[in-house]
Amino acid sequence: MARALGQAPAPEAVGLGVTGSGQAPRAPEIAHHPESRTRVGRVLLIRHGEAGERKLWTGPDRERPLTEPGRAQAVQLAALLDGHPIDRLLSSGYVRCVETLAPLAARRGLATETVRWLEEGANPAEALAALLAGGSVVACSHGDVVSGVLFELADRGVAIGSTPRMQKGSTWVLEVREGQVASARYLPPPA
Repeated sequence: MARALGQAPAPEAVGLGVTGSGQAPRAPEIAHHPESRTRVGRVLLIRHGEAGERKLWTGPDRERPLTEPGRAQAVQLAALLDGHPIDRLLSSGYVRCVETLAPLAARRGLATETVRWLEEGANPAEALAALLAGGSVVACSHGDVVSGVLFELADRGVAIGSTPRMQKGSTWVLEVREGQVASARYLPPPA
């Protein structure tokens, strides 16, 4: 299939090992799940890498890919996260998010699961509830969702700083104990 100039192929069309898993579990289901109260783990919440200016992209925004610097960030991010345990890779279905995780997926031999609850405009409380329900995960999303999750954490008393950073290609490491975020720390984007 031909594509117009300025449009990227769908992630599955370029062999990025993507699967779709849909909606977030409903928060009440997670809160009452026995494992959610005793779970210990880590969530690595990533804002996608550099993807260029939205206004200069001529195709659908969900197909806007990473730029060359963004692809370099993705490769460096995979190396940066080497020491972290990872059970699953979760991503918004937007190409730039899937591409951000592609080097990590290849390095770890994991498929990236695309979920709607990490896409732009998603409900941050629902995204956080879903993230807390599932092992040691890496999740790649967008600025609005990442900031929403951080403010949700601040409302719950987790220290994130007075002006939390969330540069493109950056990561928040969320330590989870007893199904709740116990601490959060910021990893700046790879140089």
